[in-house]
Amino acid sequence: MGKFTILDHPLIQHKLTIIRRKETGSNEFRRIVGEIGGLMTYEITRDLPLKDVEIETPIGKTTQKEIAGKKMTIVPILRAGMGMLNGVLEMVPSAKVGVIGMYRDEKTLKPHEYFVKMPKDVAERECLIVDPMLATGGSANMAIGALKKRNVKKIRLAVLVAAPEGVKAVQKANPDVDIYTAAEDDKLLPNGYIYPGLGDAGDRLFGTK
Repeated sequence: MGKFTILDHPLIQHKLTIIRRKETGSNEFRRIVGEIGGLMTYEITRDLPLKDVEIETPIGKTTQKEIAGKKMTIVPILRAGMGMLNGVLEMVPSAKVGVIGMYRDEKTLKPHEYFVKMPKDVAERECLIVDPMLATGGSANMAIGALKKRNVKKIRLAVLVAAPEGVKAVQKANPDVDIYTAAEDDKLLPNGYIYPGLGDAGDRLFGTK
């Protein structure tokens, strides 16, 4: 079973409380979602492999460490995942970016994929899927499936808020994927929203409601 990790760093928890507030406007919401994305990335990448490299400082030669192998691919799920992207890229600026576009049928709550664009060498890279909400788990599982179709071997999922139902759905369908969240909330409501959650992340990011 993949790891399920709640990142309870005080800065992450403090910033998450700000974006949960209904009076937080789009500008502040956007900025803080990016900041949380960056802070989460710092924790998620703790086990990236390192290799020795010989460099020269202004004082002399020395052997130091750098990240080994191909860098990560960050995969935001459109559209809300874009809110986390810049914060993640600030921490891992050499990462490539793949994009998965999905929309959710409001009646069935089922996701529908409409766009996938990945780096050519994505199969050789570790992928980090980012999406603010893990609700039913449908979109996450579809995104993971799209990467596995392209022979990606190491996949992680980073979300801001997760419902227990969504966590279970991903763990059941994709037990090899590690899940990271800033919070596991109480439950999923019949309309597909997480309670207490933070509302519709896409609408709050882009001011479309």
